[in-house]
Amino acid sequence: MRGLVVLAVVGVALGACGEPLASSQGATSLRITYWEDGARSSESRSWTLRCAPPRGSLPQPAHACRRLVSGGAKLFAPMGGNVVCTEIYGGPQKARVVGTVGGTRVRATFARANGCEIARWNRISPWLVPPGGVT
Repeated sequence: MRGLVVLAVVGVALGACGEPLASSQGATSLRITYWEDGARSSESRSWTLRCAPPRGSLPQPAHACRRLVSGGAKLFAPMGGNVVCTEIYGGPQKARVVGTVGGTRVRATFARANGCEIARWNRISPWLVPPGGVT
């Protein structure tokens, strides 16, 4: 009987410890749409990603979820204003990411039109979108 009481107390304690962590992290659920050639908007590929537990149609969802935990929603932040970017064309690829990361809503569009946009792309590539590059 004493063993059952100990098991019950341990089970309640573990459940209580896990609850704040789950609610503080929030949900992560994304839909990623990728265009190899942004000019051909009808030719896209899409993936889904959910974390806790990692799943979805995105290749290697566990790796992507780990990256999202470490980078958070700031990975999807737009470029700041008054930014000087190199005029380097990175390729025609485009991507859109919509959903929530750690409970924070995100909606971001990525392209490879200049040095700043290439750097933004590289923050989420190759684990969320294909590497891209001039074709």
